[in-house]
Amino acid sequence: MEVKVRFFTTLREIIGKREETFSLPDDETATVETILTLLSRKYGVPFTDYVYDPQSGQPRGFLQFLVNGASTQTLLGTQTPLNNGDVLAILPPVGGG
Repeated sequence: MEVKVRFFTTLREIIGKREETFSLPDDETATVETILTLLSRKYGVPFTDYVYDPQSGQPRGFLQFLVNGASTQTLLGTQTPLNNGDVLAILPPVGGG
């Protein structure tokens, strides 16, 4: 199973690329949290400090996670399952005025 992850702004700078594809075993149940854990292991402290709140250990509230354009807030949060070919986008806060 392959899942593509897209990075924006600060995460793009931390990781050094716009997107990355992860290949996971077909028999593995993958979730958004699975991918976040893999990214934390691969990119270490800079990624982890940006994505996770040190007090709660949960992803920071200012980040949006989209699976194929749908917010995980309307799905199952970081427990949202991923399927072959899915695209996970990690978005920073959006400002405007």
